[in-house]
Amino acid sequence: FDSTLSWVMKGAQTTDTARAILSYRGVMMKKHLLEGVRKGALTEEQAEAKFEAWVSEKENKIEGKVQSLNEAAQASRSARLAAEAEVNNARKAAIEAANAPVVEEAPAEEATEEAPAAEATEETPAAEVAEEAPAEEATEEAPAEESAE
Repeated sequence: FDSTLSWVMKGAQTTDTARAILSYRGVMMKKHLLEGVRKGALTEEQAEAKFEAWVSEKENKIEGKVQSLNEAAQASRSARLAAEAEVNNARKAAIEAANAPVVEEAPAEEATEEAPAAEATEETPAAEVAEEAPAEEATEEAPAEESAE
């Protein structure tokens, strides 16, 4: 900082880029204040106090900018995560919907089959009772055959 300040005080002609960097670092501000001291507009102590105030203000401004950028990045990240969670939930629902109709269609078909069967039961209750009895005997015989094997 000091060597750069002495270089600028000797009359260095800086490029636009170098001038921007030096201004950002405070070299140009310090040069301005020291020229005021040389002309008698300020005392050395006043110039130093103004420079320290400027540096602290500049640091606070930079700190605030960094903090706001970090908060914006965090907000963006949380928004992306929320959007990703919504997409994942939508995919999960779509997968469940694709898998669930197979399971749901069978009970729906059974219900439609049971409805005509119920109508038939009302029409011929005695015939169905006779049909059910042999079916029950067949199911009882099937487990007995399996256990014998």
